[in-house]
Amino acid sequence: MLDELFGRAELKARIEELEEEKHHLERRVEAEEERRADAVAARQDAEERVNRLEDRIEELQHRVDRLGDEEEQIDFRGVETVRGARLDEVLSRLGSVETDPEGALTAMVDDDVPDVVRETLGDHSALVSRAAPCLVCTDDAGLVSVALTPPLAPDPFCEWGDGFEVDESWFRPTGSFGFALVRSDLFAFGAYDGSDLQSAETFETDVMNNHSKGGFSQARFERRRDQQVDDHLDKAEEVIADHDADTLIVVGERTVLSRFRKTADHTATVDASGDPEAALEDAFRAFWTTRLYRI
Repeated sequence: MLDELFGRAELKARIEELEEEKHHLERRVEAEEERRADAVAARQDAEERVNRLEDRIEELQHRVDRLGDEEEQIDFRGVETVRGARLDEVLSRLGSVETDPEGALTAMVDDDVPDVVRETLGDHSALVSRAAPCLVCTDDAGLVSVALTPPLAPDPFCEWGDGFEVDESWFRPTGSFGFALVRSDLFAFGAYDGSDLQSAETFETDVMNNHSKGGFSQARFERRRDQQVDDHLDKAEEVIADHDADTLIVVGERTVLSRFRKTADHTATVDASGDPEAALEDAFRAFWTTRLYRI
């Protein structure tokens, strides 16, 4: 009765209405945070698939080009991935070819196919554009006609000789060098003498991969994750600098390789997973792999 007399009953009813409205808004905020967390997780999963999909996209683009241009109807006689003993055999065969003084053409093709390669291969020179960057070996009799993708590609050149100009150091590990695998959460450095691993240093960083449904916001989550990745890469750069390798090869995730393009002699994208030691071994094997195209 006193509440009604002093108008408190109406105020209490209004308070209850506001409390209910507040609870409703809180539930909406929580639902929105969950949607944002799911969106972040989905984006991260998509980023992990980018490297795998890019090769597939390139392959499909080649198919589209071939369907849209009669010149591109010509296809490779065969494509093969070679390493180890098979690579040794291929390089040995190329090295054994002997011709007249100007009978063997070797060309390292990056972007533009040299005119002499176009003239020698004719319509099949379109295949060189598809395989580039690649090392082309062909002779004036058309008995040999192949393209290879050397892991350590030399600068572009094009020359005739009495044999093919194929340096094995373009295709196989030789001498002493440093080889680093860098991912956003893993690092492995190996000091190599040829194919022999002399020493290794590895570490992993606990980088946030999924936004929990609660706690801080999406923006704060991304800032914290970016900072963790930056700290991880800073530590990787320190390890690389400490080893001071004369020749440095850095491979790993495309998204982090830009940090090392100035310090590395060679960089390449590889998909290596597992614990650091196993991942380093997988990355080393993947990098020293050659693609052989029969033109």
